[in-house]
Amino acid sequence: MNRASGASRRHLPTSPFKPPPPTPPAERFSVDDRVTHDRYGLGVVITVEDEVAVIVDFGSRQERITTPFNKLYKL
Repeated sequence: MNRASGASRRHLPTSPFKPPPPTPPAERFSVDDRVTHDRYGLGVVITVEDEVAVIVDFGSRQERITTPFNKLYKL
């Protein structure tokens, strides 16, 4: 019995099924960007760590948020 692996399957050009949609590019943030987060609220980006993470000041706390930035939106 074969087990399903976590790797995505390749799409054959002769397949009648649509290929999977491409992943959207990760949003880029820079210092002093105003952002909102679903859990923490409004904040300001204070540090960007090589497109891997950002540190955001939400007023009462500072949080390090890593990619993908699913709940972080630029205002």
